[in-house]
Amino acid sequence: RIMKGGMIVDSIEFMNEAINNPSKRIIAEGANAAMLDIDFGTFPFVTSSNTTIGGVCTGLGVPPQAVETSIGIMKAYTTRVGGGPFPTELNDEVGVRLQEVGHEFGATTGRPRRCGWLDLNVVKYGNKFNGYSSVNMTKLDVLSGIPKLEVATHYELNGKILNGQ
Repeated sequence: RIMKGGMIVDSIEFMNEAINNPSKRIIAEGANAAMLDIDFGTFPFVTSSNTTIGGVCTGLGVPPQAVETSIGIMKAYTTRVGGGPFPTELNDEVGVRLQEVGHEFGATTGRPRRCGWLDLNVVKYGNKFNGYSSVNMTKLDVLSGIPKLEVATHYELNGKILNGQ
């Protein structure tokens, strides 16, 4: 449901009126990260909803063909709240620095986010089901002053390279 003039309205009708009005543009912002998506994330370490582009359709009642652009927003490093797999996690002074300089603490709980190097495997995986038109990288300034930056480009399991594609 969506609020309009202090009233709760049917989101399907509201959104479709806007979609069919050439003078209106709709911007929908997702929450959380693709790897927390209930369907495509690292289950069971997920949230209870769709955090991907599909959530625009299921959450707002927008038909898929109405989505013109999907912009992927990513940090210059990877973060995670709570448990779950995190191959690039930094349990050292660099991880603490990313946490402090990047203000990586939960907005509601204040719980510290786990921090690690950028994982391009996750970015590529997210692109497969989000179909990004473009990508916007944030928090590059947080990496300033770190002498050596690393990025994950593949995983290795039992001596076999997995390229994450």
